[in-house]
Amino acid sequence: MQNYRDLGTLYLRSPLETPSSMKIPRGMTSTSGKVIRGPSGVLILVDPSSFAGESTVMETCCATLKSTAHLTTGRKTGSGYGETGFWGDKIRGSLNNPSWVNNIGKILNLEKKVKKIKSGVAFSVLTRENDKETLTVPAPRIERPRANPKNVAAIILGGGAGTQLFPLTSRAAIPAVPVGGCYKLIDIPMSNCINSGINKIFVLTQFNSASLNRHISRTYSGNGVNFGDGFVEVLAATQTAGETGMQWFQGTADAVRRFIWMFEDAKAKDIDNILILSGDHLYRMDYMDFVQNHIDRNADITLSCAPVGESRASDFGLVKIDSRGRITQFAEKPKGTDLKAMQVDTTIIGLSPQDAVQSPYIASMGVYAFRTDVLLKLLRWRYPTSNDFGSEIIPSAVKEENMQAYIFRDYWEDIGTIKSFYDANLALADEFPKFEFYDPKTPFYTSPRFLPPTKIDRCKIKDAIVSHGCFLRECIIEHSIVGERSRLDIGVELKDSLMMGADYYQTESEIASLLAEGKVPMGIGENTKIRNCIIDKNVKIGKDVIIMNKDGVHEADRPDEGFYIRLGITIIPEKATINDGTVI
Repeated sequence: MQNYRDLGTLYLRSPLETPSSMKIPRGMTSTSGKVIRGPSGVLILVDPSSFAGESTVMETCCATLKSTAHLTTGRKTGSGYGETGFWGDKIRGSLNNPSWVNNIGKILNLEKKVKKIKSGVAFSVLTRENDKETLTVPAPRIERPRANPKNVAAIILGGGAGTQLFPLTSRAAIPAVPVGGCYKLIDIPMSNCINSGINKIFVLTQFNSASLNRHISRTYSGNGVNFGDGFVEVLAATQTAGETGMQWFQGTADAVRRFIWMFEDAKAKDIDNILILSGDHLYRMDYMDFVQNHIDRNADITLSCAPVGESRASDFGLVKIDSRGRITQFAEKPKGTDLKAMQVDTTIIGLSPQDAVQSPYIASMGVYAFRTDVLLKLLRWRYPTSNDFGSEIIPSAVKEENMQAYIFRDYWEDIGTIKSFYDANLALADEFPKFEFYDPKTPFYTSPRFLPPTKIDRCKIKDAIVSHGCFLRECIIEHSIVGERSRLDIGVELKDSLMMGADYYQTESEIASLLAEGKVPMGIGENTKIRNCIIDKNVKIGKDVIIMNKDGVHEADRPDEGFYIRLGITIIPEKATINDGTVI
């Protein structure tokens, strides 16, 4: 027995006649399928059934099986001349062929690494009794790393001066602008975070942030939504020591950089990924699906993207991607020939040929996922003077980092302009809207106002959204949105318009007193006709007023008269007064 050495496990072929030079003593016992080393270093696998009375060995070979490999009937081109073998076996010859012995010895490097081969039993043995069976070897189960919302933080950008939404942003930050009758724009990303299980949220604010701060405090702190061990922290623009610290935020990236120390704080130590979100979009997204995609692709940065058409492509950052979803080129709001150069075949992201013709561009949604270490590296060391994500950091990082595109296939609308804001709001009032706030599984949250139900007295309402706490008397409302605490008097016609409502009530006695003095109370007075209009908060519109833009004016600024016109849409700014009998 000193000539036989236990080496471990090998896959087998059928029993063959033992070479005369390699006999096994009678009576030798062994566990099932032991691999031994015989004279001259030849590998032998001993079949326990062979010890019944005669010495037999089995020819041996090695094969690596893929998850789809089958063990089936062999051919004479296998590693020996038996009737069974491994499908795809590339080892040739038999024990009687010295070249086979030499080759397998070289492959296994037995002369130098014998000690590293541990003994064991054979995993698969084929004999003449099972040559017609087929065995499928299952693939090993590999668990993918799961995204944990506790290791994700979200940064919501409060936006800049909001010039494209002026005059709605004359007294409010962009995320504080009302939407859908009773919500504010900040409620969109906040609710998406809550519904995704993300409870570590930072909100960066700078311009006109008083109403935004008040809304966040009332809604998401105290008696509002409970974040458990999480938090919502408002990070307002502030001046710090140093020359650059004396300036306000210079852009989105600069705003995050100013508070980069927050992500090194003890409560942020376990954050692996950071979301950068905009506060002026209308969409419903499970951010953890987004983060999971980011992790699965081992991405450094992931951009949420959506197909867009020719008319609006220049309003967004545009990307080109390869067949594996990696972003190869990024251009921020390109124009002219630069815009044409960013045109792609969007069938690669699943669009039909017809839809691909209508939407030949892939736009960045302004929703980013960063690995925390990558974000800190880019802001602090790689691009310490870059101020904006879209125009500076993202285009520069495309070639250096693994930047992936996450194609968002649901409703999404950037409502950062008056036209898009107006259209997106009125689309909510359609009979079959593309987007709805109503979803019991993923609701949108807002400030609890504890208002009574709306009171409606002999009104005609068609395709409209009417918020709570309103008083409607014998009026007509068509394809419009009426905000909370709104008052529409007898004979009012409101069509294709957005009325944001009021922050407080005027009592009946106050209204009567104002009317007696010839003044205008909040709301819309008798027999007033309004079309294609946005009416901001706490507006006072008298009786017999006509707001229709009959002359088709495209742009106009008439603050002294209480209105603006943008792209043909009349806007009555916050707290404006339109006197009785005015015609616009």
